[in-house]
Amino acid sequence: MRTTAIVTGAARGIGLATTDIFLAEGRRVAMVDRDADELARVAGQRDNVIPILCDVSDPDAVARMAGEATAGLGEVHALVNNAGVAEFGPIDDCDFATWRRVMSTNLDGVFLCSQALAPALKAVKGAIVNIASISGLRASTLRVAYGTSKAGVIHLTQQQAAEWGEWGVRSNAVCPGPVRTKLAMAVHSQEIIDAYHDAIPLNRYGSEQEIGEVIAFLCSDKASYVTGQCIAADGGFESTGVGLPALRR
Repeated sequence: MRTTAIVTGAARGIGLATTDIFLAEGRRVAMVDRDADELARVAGQRDNVIPILCDVSDPDAVARMAGEATAGLGEVHALVNNAGVAEFGPIDDCDFATWRRVMSTNLDGVFLCSQALAPALKAVKGAIVNIASISGLRASTLRVAYGTSKAGVIHLTQQQAAEWGEWGVRSNAVCPGPVRTKLAMAVHSQEIIDAYHDAIPLNRYGSEQEIGEVIAFLCSDKASYVTGQCIAADGGFESTGVGLPALRR
């Protein structure tokens, strides 16, 4: 019986939706986030959670988080590496500080959390789900740091599956397409929204809940023979190619 999980970036968005799905399944969840106020607020509204303040780009903070989560949960059956940042802009305007800021959370954070929790996951043949992006599967405009970081997450997922499968640990990646988050809706103009709808075969954005359901499935015993895979939860967006003029301006 899979009864525990750790979710990074758990205070909002896909991480919070995934946390709620796990709680509905009867799991206890270590909610990890660097936003102290929001983490305290949402964790205070839920039972069977352990809120842990942690910046996943900080190796020392991750080591402390892993120890606290393992002690609090007893066993770690699933790790969802969801914490991430998104900074968009032209290649020519991406300075090294921006590059490193994105990489340190999106890629380094996945590496650090997975490595720190590998012993606990190996002990119970646990599951890892890394949140990548459709931007990691194919290039698009304005995403040089973000897209490259997520492409790295996809390959790291395959490395984890190849090396930790010997211990029964499964590792998979989920690549969300456009998702109707508060942040996306705040920055996407109506022109961009219309362009995405035209380009996505299902003609709509996905929801945080829909992405969370895929994550929960991959963490469950229903996916017991699935590892090393990259699943695009994107309404068919990957199948149609890239070419949104509204995103180029």
